[in-house]
Amino acid sequence: MVVGLTGGIGSGKTTVALLFEKLGVPLYNSDQRAKDLYKESQELKALMKLHFGSNIYHNNEINRSELAQIVFSDTSKLELLNSLVHPLLQKDFEDWYLKQNADYVIREAAILIESGADKLCDKIIVVVANEELRIKRVLERDGTTISEIRNRMNNQITDEERLKKSNFVIYNEGKSSLIEQVLEIHQQLILGKN
Repeated sequence: MVVGLTGGIGSGKTTVALLFEKLGVPLYNSDQRAKDLYKESQELKALMKLHFGSNIYHNNEINRSELAQIVFSDTSKLELLNSLVHPLLQKDFEDWYLKQNADYVIREAAILIESGADKLCDKIIVVVANEELRIKRVLERDGTTISEIRNRMNNQITDEERLKKSNFVIYNEGKSSLIEQVLEIHQQLILGKN
């Protein structure tokens, strides 16, 4: 069974994913694998340079801040980027999934629903937190500006839209134990409930 895990920027989905991984659940981190593919895939490198310029790479590393400036200020460029990366990421996930032996796996992705990958999941977990807290977390984590964070948020769907697709919700605002919420969902998934 494939369980998608998503949430808006700064919601804490990576922290939640790591809790599932500590329970022995295989974890596919889509964002990390996309970063790896930028380096590993000659096909993707060529396409990125063609569409975003040869300066998009520096010492074999994607220039993430340059790419973010391009795609988060132009939705057509963001759509183009997604059309280049997501088919390769889907193939990478499928290859990884075939090697797993578990009751279920977690497929963590910031834009699980926007990319259409939610349709390939059996269940969806959404991590939510209020916008002010999410902004604070990203400021501390990335050292970016509030306007850049809001720009990224504006390019993601809302929590309300995510919740319409969810089977489970994890509230990550410090009021409820993340561990207890993860354990409860884990038990339900193992027992085949919901």
